[in-house]
Amino acid sequence: MLTYIIISTFLISIIAFIGIFTLTINEKFLQKIILKLVALSAGALLGGAFLHLIPESLETKNALIYVLVGFVLFLLIEKILHWRHCHKDYCPIHSFAYINLVGDSIHNFIDGLIIAASFLSSIPLGITTTLAVALHEIPQELGDFGVLIHGGFSKTKALFLNFLTAITAILGGVLGYFLHNLTQQTIQFLLPLAAGGFIYISTVDLIPEIKKEEKISKYIVTISIFILGIILMYLLKFIS
Repeated sequence: MLTYIIISTFLISIIAFIGIFTLTINEKFLQKIILKLVALSAGALLGGAFLHLIPESLETKNALIYVLVGFVLFLLIEKILHWRHCHKDYCPIHSFAYINLVGDSIHNFIDGLIIAASFLSSIPLGITTTLAVALHEIPQELGDFGVLIHGGFSKTKALFLNFLTAITAILGGVLGYFLHNLTQQTIQFLLPLAAGGFIYISTVDLIPEIKKEEKISKYIVTISIFILGIILMYLLKFIS
């Protein structure tokens, strides 16, 4: 059973390389689509929080309090990252890029726990859950890659860091297997915390970046992609 879990979570992690196609794109064109990818990520994060994570955690006592705790926690983490990496308001890498990595790591770790719990129930359920998680990951990983580029990372480093956060799914899967008695409790605690983090990243960091678009025609396209991110998360509810 552990082999199934490791293979499944590894395949999920590989999705982080979806941004590899940008290595063949010239820099000028990449800059044109970066804000669109940021908008997709913002919509996917917000939709993921309100349509998936929060509903899944509502049975947990004080779930909404944990959502607020997650929001404040990410606020504190980002401020610490800002103090550490920015000097006299100069930031070679914007702190929202780092905080996005933190949120993505937690999210992938939870995915690993969920996959482990599913396989421990039955192999068919585990395979179905892995496919559902993969479909969730594709738009989000693509958006996350755009956020890292927009935040100041090079394309190569963004790919590498995106993959590092993705392999936390393997860690979650392995821990979920060996600590199966605690897996469900851990998931129920982490889901609302992650939701709070997703809401913070989307509303505080990414949406303000979208609002910097000055041309009304481009802004309408960007907002449409933001809404598309939310719609994708809604449609994915039916295959989860």
